Amino acid sequence: MTSTTGAAAAGAGQAWASLPDAVLDLDVSGRVVAVNPAACRLTGYSASGLVGRRCAETLAARDSYGHRLLDDGWHPSSRLRSVRHLPEQAVVLRRADGRDVTAAVTGRYRRSAGGLLEGVVLCLRPEARRAPWGASGIEIVSTVSHELRSPLTSVKGYTSLLLNRWDRLDDAQKKMMLEQVHHDADRVTRLITELLDISRLESGRLVPRRQLIDLAALTARVVDKVGMEYPDLEATIRFADGFPQVYADPDKVEQVVTNLVENACKYASRQGLRISGQVHPGEISVEVDDRGQGIPVADLPRVFTKFFRREDGKPTGSGLGLWISRGLVQAHGGRLTADAVPGQGSTFRFTLPLIDLDRLQET
Repeated sequence: MTSTTGAAAAGAGQAWASLPDAVLDLDVSGRVVAVNPAACRLTGYSASGLVGRRCAETLAARDSYGHRLLDDGWHPSSRLRSVRHLPEQAVVLRRADGRDVTAAVTGRYRRSAGGLLEGVVLCLRPEARRAPWGASGIEIVSTVSHELRSPLTSVKGYTSLLLNRWDRLDDAQKKMMLEQVHHDADRVTRLITELLDISRLESGRLVPRRQLIDLAALTARVVDKVGMEYPDLEATIRFADGFPQVYADPDKVEQVVTNLVENACKYASRQGLRISGQVHPGEISVEVDDRGQGIPVADLPRVFTKFFRREDGKPTGSGLGLWISRGLVQAHGGRLTADAVPGQGSTFRFTLPLIDLDRLQET
């Protein structure tokens, strides 16, 4: 460790001294560089007993299934320069006195200006100090449960008709009912996925399952699906030929695009919708432009907050879609923003980093 790094670690350690949660600063090889007093209390080791030693060997960190952690290095996602956070997980640590202690661990990768991994700062909170699921969680369950009633009522009604009147229904009626059941089943699946995403986003445990995806094709699929619920939807999709593929979670990106398109259908005009992609240095962006009345200035800062639903338009849904979408985009290392011109329309824009897969394989 260089003297510059040592001085920086010492300064950071002083800043962490008053924190109630344990903090350990590790270098790229997993050796402890600095700790705060709470880390000493949690582990039973003195600072000198931790600094300079490998965290995996000293604390014998294991997951809830007993599997050793950090023995094989950092998670493969650490090789992605855009990934900054470690998802939260429960770990079991071996204290200096031989006793085990369970803690919730999250952290942040320390990277150079070029994005190369230099180390990790871990934050550990003892299981006993974790806050219970409070009123916010209860409100989420209540809201999502209410949203489940409508599609489930539709599924129940149509399946009952099909079972009881099969011989009296013609093929066109059967097809219509089955398509609606299929659509409502997708809606239920999305609501359950959103409920799980809320938990993962709030705890920092959401990890994108990345693969190369074609954004233009994905967007076309989204417009087709949303068009089933809004038959009068007219959307123009513009992605240049040769638009680069992105290394991202296709399900989560589809969820973001769906939320943005549905939001435009609910609160703006369903005609004249434009979805376009642009390429920028190191990233791509996708914009969803509507030709509605725009978002009022007073509402614009609040559109990404939980449970917020504007009074105009038809305020249906849980009020969680945009909040979840921003969290999903941020989990990919991107940004989601909104802009509006009163009387002319709104623009939602999200970015995703472009990953050099050749450089990724070399790291």
